[in-house]
Amino acid sequence: MKTISLTIMCMITNEKNEILVQNRVKNDWPGINFPGGHVEDNEDIIDACKREMKEETNLDIFNLECKGYYEWNNIDPEIRHLSILFKTSSYKGTLKSSSEGEMFFVKAEDFSKFKQANDFIKVYEEMIK
Repeated sequence: MKTISLTIMCMITNEKNEILVQNRVKNDWPGINFPGGHVEDNEDIIDACKREMKEETNLDIFNLECKGYYEWNNIDPEIRHLSILFKTSSYKGTLKSSSEGEMFFVKAEDFSKFKQANDFIKVYEEMIK
């Protein structure tokens, strides 16, 4: 049986209808993507999402809407990657980038101007259903 890697991703939108993305610089998944990360052992999934957004963006997020999930089975034959997807437009704080990549807001129609992480558009489509 495969090990399950449980992660979260969050699409944060602003008042200009722009979407927060991270231009991820790590070699394992480079390109624009939604901020996110791993759920720690015994951590509530909502708490994990709030923690990861604070760590990666410096934003405190509220009013999370669960948008479903996305899974990758083709990255490592021993691991099933499962990400719970969230969306919100409620946040406070000053946006900051992290060591994982630059954070910025962009219109969806401008996604094609950037290198995209693997399956980014498929994840985006799940988020907007």
